[in-house]
Amino acid sequence: MWIPKKVQDRLVAGLRRYQPIVRKLKERDISEADTVTVVKDMLSDIFGYDKYTELTSEQQIRGTFCDLAIRVGEKVHYLAEVKSAGTSLNDNHLRQAVNYGAHHGIEWILLTNAITWKVYRIRFAQPIDWDEVCCFEVGELSSRANDDMAKLFMLCRENVSTDVLKQYHRQSQILNRFVVAELLQSDALLSTLRREFKRLFNMKTSNEELHSMLLNLVIKRDALDGDASKAAKVTVKKAVSTISRKQAKVEPPPIANAPTE
Repeated sequence: MWIPKKVQDRLVAGLRRYQPIVRKLKERDISEADTVTVVKDMLSDIFGYDKYTELTSEQQIRGTFCDLAIRVGEKVHYLAEVKSAGTSLNDNHLRQAVNYGAHHGIEWILLTNAITWKVYRIRFAQPIDWDEVCCFEVGELSSRANDDMAKLFMLCRENVSTDVLKQYHRQSQILNRFVVAELLQSDALLSTLRREFKRLFNMKTSNEELHSMLLNLVIKRDALDGDASKAAKVTVKKAVSTISRKQAKVEPPPIANAPTE
């Protein structure tokens, strides 16, 4: 991900300034209100938002207030649920933030205690659900690591009107161990593996034998079970169907044999 030099310099300077602060926050056990103050400063100094016009605690939803809302122009792009620095983030905190977003159609949620930052995208389905898009510990980030800087850049003011975060979310849904485990079981990869055994070792095997070995000896069980594995199956199935439809449109229909006299 290409990051403009001006933004890169801001991110590097922000990390240099706030990493020592963040590492001490948990030891000091500061209050939630004080943590909100630190988070606002980080959103301004690191991520580039205007502290006075784009960060607000006045976002009221059904009689309650979220900790912070990031509003650029007339649109709220993120809701931030902030917990005290000594609090370990959990699903109860997330549900509260998701509840905020679901009522106003705000799909992006930040959950943070200033030390740990988690980004979620709400799925407006029945029932309402969510996906974790990314997570990072500010104190462990390196300004020399491209992946670390990219995670910060995705949340910056410069990207609020782009699809960078959505694209990252889509990639994270596809490029994961559950999809890899599903692809390894496909006939195409099993056939490739079978041919490699034949080419390298002059050994005959079968797709069924290799599939059984993968399931029982190679792939970890937790990559084959559960909701994430089911989602991977759906993802692969949709991709296969999409390719099949495209091929069907490109390939000309078969030509019937000409009638004989």
